[in-house]
Amino acid sequence: MTAAGRGVVHRMWARLPRPLDPLRSIKVKFGVVVVVTACVAVLIVLWGYPMGFRARETMPLGLIISVVVIQLVAHGMTAPLREMTAAAREMARGDYSRRVRATSRDEVGELAQAFNRMAADLAEVDRQRREFVANVSHELRTPISALRAVLENVADGVTPATPDVLETALDQTERLGRLVTQLLDLSRVEAGAATLDAADLDVAAFVADVTAEAAASHPDAVFESEVAPGLHAVADRDRLHQIVANLLDNAARHGPDGRPVTVTARPGIAPGGLVIEVADEGPGIPAEERARVFERFSRGSVSGPRAAGGGTGLGLAIASWATDLHGGDITVLDTPSGCRIRVVLPPNIGESA
Repeated sequence: MTAAGRGVVHRMWARLPRPLDPLRSIKVKFGVVVVVTACVAVLIVLWGYPMGFRARETMPLGLIISVVVIQLVAHGMTAPLREMTAAAREMARGDYSRRVRATSRDEVGELAQAFNRMAADLAEVDRQRREFVANVSHELRTPISALRAVLENVADGVTPATPDVLETALDQTERLGRLVTQLLDLSRVEAGAATLDAADLDVAAFVADVTAEAAASHPDAVFESEVAPGLHAVADRDRLHQIVANLLDNAARHGPDGRPVTVTARPGIAPGGLVIEVADEGPGIPAEERARVFERFSRGSVSGPRAAGGGTGLGLAIASWATDLHGGDITVLDTPSGCRIRVVLPPNIGESA
């Protein structure tokens, strides 16, 4: 039989009904198979007796018919196991798309459902790994190529080593340093090595410091802050700095020139809580991309006058991780225009951490 013929037979066999699937125990299924086999053999013998056939003549026929009946009745008992074996072989070759028919309600059916969930999780991990490698390669290659071009021109005498040229090389080097630092921060968080050092924080002074640093990094951007008077909160200053600084950096890169990037801070609903929002007047984040915008290297719709060279998603991923360390929540809000990201930190962070 050709491969195509075997494929057709396999598909027809896989579509056969599985009468024992409603049973919740594989032990009960085995019992049903034994009873059906015995009943079929006895019925064949009894059927042949009035016709003058002896048991030694009808018994072989009864056994053959019993085997056929067993194949039909017990069809779904071991089929998921064979499908899982075939799917596991495909997964070993890098194909995570194959799934197992999981209609049985017994232990094998539960195993098939768990196998399908595992296959889906592995497919998602493989997708993220491929995106991670592709995006980090792209992000590292861009500043390295620019830095190499500058240094080659200086070394060949094409471009003089003026302060402006050296400043360009320094900018690319600093960009590489920021990218590596962000990767190390994510690695420490994911490994569980990042901890919180919660302490009382003057929110107004903190926001002023972070916005001043952001203004130095983005001289063309405009930053405004609105902080409730006398606002204090308990938080890890360094981790909270990562949250707000990365949100401001993201907003500055995607907002239009001359329009403000606003950071607001107010008390949370519960006493001792803190709510921080960072808003810009850029193109915003489409609703279908908001669920993934905090994933590592999620580029999304990268746009805006200063979006070139950015959009890796590392900054927002770090902000999300630091928020999770505080036991808080970070979300993209629905706005008529622009983008607004809210960070909600719970009270008693020092106790929960």
